Amino acid sequence: LPLSRRYRGLTLVLTFLCYTAYHLSRKPISIVKSQLHPTNCSALGPNPSNDSNSSTWCSWAPFGGNNYKQLFGALDNAFLVAYAIGMFISGIFGERLPLRYYLSGGMVLSGLFTALFGLSYFWNIHFLWYFLIVQACNGLVQTTGWPSVVACVGNWFGKGKRGLIMGIWNSHTSVGNILGSLIAGVWVSSAWGLSFIVPGIIIAAMGIICFFFLVEYPEDVGCSPPLHHDAGGVTSNEKDPEAVTSNEGPLSSSGQSGTNGSDGPKEPTEEPEAISFLGALRIPGVVEFSLCLLFAKLVSYTFLYWLPLYIVNVGEFSEPARRERACRGKHLLIPLLSPAAHFSAKEAGDLSTLFDVGGILGGIFAGLISDYAGGRATTCCVMLVVAAPVLFLYNHIGQNGIGTSIAMLVVCGALVNGPYALITTAVSADLGTHESLKGNAKALSTVTAIIDGTGSIGAALGPLLAGLISPTGWNNVFYMLIAADVLACLFLARVVVKEVRGWCGCVARKRGYVRI
Repeated sequence: LPLSRRYRGLTLVLTFLCYTAYHLSRKPISIVKSQLHPTNCSALGPNPSNDSNSSTWCSWAPFGGNNYKQLFGALDNAFLVAYAIGMFISGIFGERLPLRYYLSGGMVLSGLFTALFGLSYFWNIHFLWYFLIVQACNGLVQTTGWPSVVACVGNWFGKGKRGLIMGIWNSHTSVGNILGSLIAGVWVSSAWGLSFIVPGIIIAAMGIICFFFLVEYPEDVGCSPPLHHDAGGVTSNEKDPEAVTSNEGPLSSSGQSGTNGSDGPKEPTEEPEAISFLGALRIPGVVEFSLCLLFAKLVSYTFLYWLPLYIVNVGEFSEPARRERACRGKHLLIPLLSPAAHFSAKEAGDLSTLFDVGGILGGIFAGLISDYAGGRATTCCVMLVVAAPVLFLYNHIGQNGIGTSIAMLVVCGALVNGPYALITTAVSADLGTHESLKGNAKALSTVTAIIDGTGSIGAALGPLLAGLISPTGWNNVFYMLIAADVLACLFLARVVVKEVRGWCGCVARKRGYVRI
């Protein structure tokens, strides 16, 4: 294989594994919640301390009270608010610091703070402030990941099949969630501290591997940068990215001669300046996609942090108790379940991975369709429109049986995570190399950080609202998610109209050519 293709493959694999490790280290908290406050301590046997409060003796203080959902929401929010704030700053640093150092350092620190959460089990720590500080610090250092990996992939791949390539590549989010759930589930019932320590070790080890093997720019190894624009006007490089190797230097048909990389001294003089925050906001589409991602990520992260606990909770009601509640007029999220529908913490974690399996399929499907149709916004909008009624159906029939539950989780995951995956990858890379930048690829990390940072505000709001709303009934949580889906569609309306008009104009021009 040509040298450039080998390095592209290495970049894809390394960045895939790096961000898989990031999400792997975020998932344990959602699995361990049901163990920090088990809803049925009597199932574990008699209270060893003979305390009269037998209903919560097996809970981990300070999460043993009736306000445990609010405390879990505070834990999620400590991480996500810090992540959202840090993300806006992270992209600016990412454009100005070596990405390899920045990414590796962030991964090692993420491993440290993830492990510190788990060490509270072995150190017998029960202070809420400890868990909040560790979560907030972890949220800050995890902002080093996304702008760095998207910038690296964007540096190596042009616009051609970016949607499909990044749709497949973005499955690292779901793969990380699945692995995080499975790894955390191994120890959740025995020694839940290891559910954090093991993922912490994994992400730190991947950070070290990234430091030694990641290549940031094609020029660093004598390869040619990719073509970023389809138009014949301004491009950052007019070479076919698939046709060049490290030993081939033809530029384009404009008459410039290749020199096989002997013109190295020219590169420093042509180095563009990093774009400002306001300059990135002026790029067409950045604001619309950022606001859309805010609500799309709100839905995705609510599932990420609350789905395992929800699965455990809805299985706790025996059929007689649920009928009694129904007679009192207290509506439940789903129809009556048989007692066999009860899931343990590990089983709920395993079942929740199906949502991420759907996310993998949805991300690939969204990338493929958007490449074929040439409309990123329209693809996102259609999937979001379909997602709203599917969430409503999952609300009412998703737990009628194990087969229905599996099918609905996969479909929900595909429709919810598909637009989220497309916006955070292909759309971010497209806008970060927009033709209005006149070849300045230095905007890629900043644009990615702005889009994902805005989305992270929604990621912080979703679990927080779920924690506040869930005591009133899981039904209301799903109504909130459906409303967020609708708002995500509305913010993309202007871009969708623009894309549709472009298609209509293209069809009209083609018909005109046929007549001639």
